[in-house]
Amino acid sequence: MNDSELSSRTYFTLMSRYRAGIIGLGYIGGADQVSGDAIGQQVIDLDGTHLHALARNDRVELVAGSSRDEGRRIRFTESTGIQPTYADWREMIEKEKLDIVSVATYAPFHAEITVACAEQGTRAIYCEKPIATTLPDAERMVQACDDADAILVINHNRRFMHSHRRLRALIADGAIGELTSCTLQWGAGRLGNVATHQFDALRMLTGREVEAVSGTLDSAGKPDCRGPQFNDPGGWGVLRLEGGLMCTVDAGDYSVAPFSNVINGTEGRVVIDGEGIRLEPWEGGTEQWPMRNEECSSMDVAVSEIVKSLDDDTPFSTPPAEAVRTFEAIVGFHASHRRNASWTDLPLAGEDRNIEVLSG
Repeated sequence: MNDSELSSRTYFTLMSRYRAGIIGLGYIGGADQVSGDAIGQQVIDLDGTHLHALARNDRVELVAGSSRDEGRRIRFTESTGIQPTYADWREMIEKEKLDIVSVATYAPFHAEITVACAEQGTRAIYCEKPIATTLPDAERMVQACDDADAILVINHNRRFMHSHRRLRALIADGAIGELTSCTLQWGAGRLGNVATHQFDALRMLTGREVEAVSGTLDSAGKPDCRGPQFNDPGGWGVLRLEGGLMCTVDAGDYSVAPFSNVINGTEGRVVIDGEGIRLEPWEGGTEQWPMRNEECSSMDVAVSEIVKSLDDDTPFSTPPAEAVRTFEAIVGFHASHRRNASWTDLPLAGEDRNIEVLSG
């Protein structure tokens, strides 16, 4: 191939658009406020939606959507003009020949859909968190995408926030010295749906893996906002990370404690809360910045990086195995609870690996 042919092919690749579809047209998938009302949440409060992130990227052509719910399909078409929509996601991925598929369904369906998309030839799957409801399913998703040479991205949005990437670099450079302890606190419990963000951000920011868990689940029996088929309790406990770094977790089902993540070091601390991110050196001189990206959502960043990986035929910035390890820490919480909060080592072994976390 001569230089002219190479240049022409590169230009064609960079200018082509990737065909995309969404499976699950609810709250975060289709930016559907009717669905948000059902769980008491506002779309406007989200740091992006699959619909908006795909539709705003000029290299992506959003061509299809699928939902079992007819009302969601109608509202999706009304807001986007896209037709047809599909009640059966299998029919959609077979007929539409999609490059990118967003999987925005409940967690129990993630594995089946992701594996089917990979086998159908989808080049990138952008899946909601938590990655799955069991470890074997999570690992099956990763293996299927590896076998098909497909990109698998899990929507742990802190990984795509400029604020958290900046903070990760500062911590790695010693801005708060040697790390000494951490705390994670939030209201409303739901380890599967909420701790997946908190544990993943902790691992990202500290650069350390969770080695063991001591956890107690909240037995209050708070109804899940997504329906009685789900059981996703909160709880309390301790994570032991590499190097002996200890992190306390305070997340009861009916807790009204404000969201707060703290990482302490020998020369200062980091506080992440409703006000944003604060870097507080012990010697003074606090620095603060907002948590969310100001110019675009974290999901916009994720889609842009998916497009870049497809263009360059390179691995995605965050391997899906990261999401598996985060989920394993949540499963470890459940395993430890079964042993009266005794320390449970990771990686999990035996029957612990088959524990199902019924998050929505």
